[in-house]
Amino acid sequence: MEGAPTLVTSQNPERQLLPRSLTAWVTLVWGDGGSVFPDGFGCVSSCFSLRNDHVREINNLGSLGQGVHHGEHLKCLGSPVTDVILLFASAAWAHGDAKKLAYPTDSNGDFCGQKNTPNEKKPILFYFNILQCASPTVLTSFRCPTRQFCVSMCPDRFLTFTDVQKKHRVDRSSWEYYRQFCKPGFNDPLKSASEILRHEDCPSFILPSRSFLKRCFPDLSIINGILALKNRTKFADGAGTTRDVTDLQEGVNGIHQILAMRTLGLKIFEDFVSSWHWILTGLFLAMISSLLFLWFLKYTAGTILWVFVFGVVIVTSYGIWICYREYDRLQSKPGTGDTFYEVGLHSDVGVYLQLRQTWLTFMIILCILEVCILLAILFLRKRIQIAVMLLKEGSRTIGYIPCSLLYPLVTFFLISICISYWIVIAIFLATSGKAVYKVLNVGTNCKYANETCDPQTFYSTNIRKECPGADCYFAFYGGKSIFYEHILIFQIFNAFVFLWLVNFSIALGQCTLAGAFASYYWTFHKPKDIRSYPLCASFGCALRYHTGSLAFGSLILTIVQILRVLLEYLKHKLKDSNSKSAKFILCCFQCCFWCLEKVLKFINRNAYIMIAIYGENFCTAARNAFKLIMRNVVRVAVLDKVTEFLLCMGKLLISTSIGVLGFLFFTKKLPLTPPTLNYYWVPLLMIIFGSYFIAHGFFSVYAMCVDTLFLCFCEDLERNDGSLEKPYYMSPELLHIMGKKQAKREA
Repeated sequence: MEGAPTLVTSQNPERQLLPRSLTAWVTLVWGDGGSVFPDGFGCVSSCFSLRNDHVREINNLGSLGQGVHHGEHLKCLGSPVTDVILLFASAAWAHGDAKKLAYPTDSNGDFCGQKNTPNEKKPILFYFNILQCASPTVLTSFRCPTRQFCVSMCPDRFLTFTDVQKKHRVDRSSWEYYRQFCKPGFNDPLKSASEILRHEDCPSFILPSRSFLKRCFPDLSIINGILALKNRTKFADGAGTTRDVTDLQEGVNGIHQILAMRTLGLKIFEDFVSSWHWILTGLFLAMISSLLFLWFLKYTAGTILWVFVFGVVIVTSYGIWICYREYDRLQSKPGTGDTFYEVGLHSDVGVYLQLRQTWLTFMIILCILEVCILLAILFLRKRIQIAVMLLKEGSRTIGYIPCSLLYPLVTFFLISICISYWIVIAIFLATSGKAVYKVLNVGTNCKYANETCDPQTFYSTNIRKECPGADCYFAFYGGKSIFYEHILIFQIFNAFVFLWLVNFSIALGQCTLAGAFASYYWTFHKPKDIRSYPLCASFGCALRYHTGSLAFGSLILTIVQILRVLLEYLKHKLKDSNSKSAKFILCCFQCCFWCLEKVLKFINRNAYIMIAIYGENFCTAARNAFKLIMRNVVRVAVLDKVTEFLLCMGKLLISTSIGVLGFLFFTKKLPLTPPTLNYYWVPLLMIIFGSYFIAHGFFSVYAMCVDTLFLCFCEDLERNDGSLEKPYYMSPELLHIMGKKQAKREA
């Protein structure tokens, strides 16, 4: 863009951030305060009010803020992509039907329990002959080869149709109870039993059952190690045969495993209800601990790091002395001078510890490690000091922008919306199939059995004549609709959109935080001129100007992630394959794409920082961020490892400390009265993992702050020289470490 602000540096002459006609900083005055930024810090200079008491000359005022438009050509990406996503969601919504999952479906294809239907007061599905069902998988997928009706409740007693028919004239109540499990409208108990059972007007028997997933399953239990049904081990099947309860086990064993898990889940829920206020107390302590840890880093970051470094040196030195002592002790013993080759392979590690060569090898390795550590301390001393000072500066920055610590809640909210979108669309895609009906024949062999049929025309065919008792029943949802035939492709696309939206939400958070922290760094008079609500201003700037760049960077990362998902799917398909070469190649691809994803996340993170500062498009920002990092690669490596070490130690310290405190409390080791629980580990694990994630949320903001300050620091060094025209914006401590001096204005 002609006339756009660019920066001229000796290291990067082609990258200009100021127009050639500018000879000084460009300034805007807003109210009584503001922040000082170089012109051309596109987003920063346009989204935050500026004031510069050092400016003597203002030129080309119209060019201020043009940097925010650098990424606008990527906004063309937003409209068609949004249209495609909305069109896809609308099509899934139109073809799918969530009622297929919310309500069971009977043999006629009608929903059980659906409002404004004859089955409104019949929410549970009843199976005529549970013995026909082979497994719980068959039951829950609507493929049990027996008639199914909607009922208002599951049976709670043992009854057979023949017994009810015999007692009908004497005890009418038994028939009234039994007929609610018969075909709707059937009320002829005197009809021939064989004819009733052949036409499936009524079930031959009913058993005590319970509702699970809105379906009736036998109420099995284990008494003294014996499988029983309401204290019985035998039951009559209505055909004159006494059956064993174990005959039901194959069909409902998996269901009762789920029911056992349900019982466990209820106990866990009870524990949660009894201890939720203590869980919140533990999480609140974790939040306070995280804030205190970040505050203490301002004073103790250097001390903690150097104590650890010298601790490693001392421990390594002690290890060298131990190895030398053992080596010297074994010199006087015979048989200890053998080599590894002479001894060979042994499962007993103690054999090798009796060799002088083993301790000599350990001593050499530790000596090399000790020398490397000492050389690293010697040559990286200054860079370590810079890293520590940036960590302290990060704590100070967050102290001035404390609301930034709450931004992870915004990201969590956006990701929750993305997850909800993905689940809803996945459900509608999964239910896009049409009802499929199949021929079901009971009692006789039929060549048409399990063939697809149409209930509207079934009774006009010859199937009923050739197969007496056959009927056309609902089987499952499927068919040949375009959505159902290509369900895998559509689900992959849905997963792709989901990952894209999640990555965009994360990118938006990183860009927002980077803009707020950069506004602090490029403020000359800290904290006097820090703009009010910098986080809100940065969020608005990111939404207004950078959505295209953020979406493009998220798209690249999503493509790699979806390829990793497909590779994982291929791995699952090839797990039973005997082709070792294919598995090896697949493993190599997985490793390469894992590395590529890590690299892209690193590049994207720094690109979003540059986008927040300069307002560049994604490709330009990524290129400039990469070049800037390569020019400061050693500093980057040191800062990254120092930050990673301190924050990882902080996460473990906080989660472990809160976990130990919770363990002492719930095991009654503290002078407090804990609640009565079934499993004390339930609230304990919630507290430990919750503490870790809370600390991770706070520390992720801190890590973003440090990374942003680092890139600003590197830019500050390259573009400024400490003169009155180009003053440094870094803190006095960093100036001292770098050996730089700031020119002072004459009184």
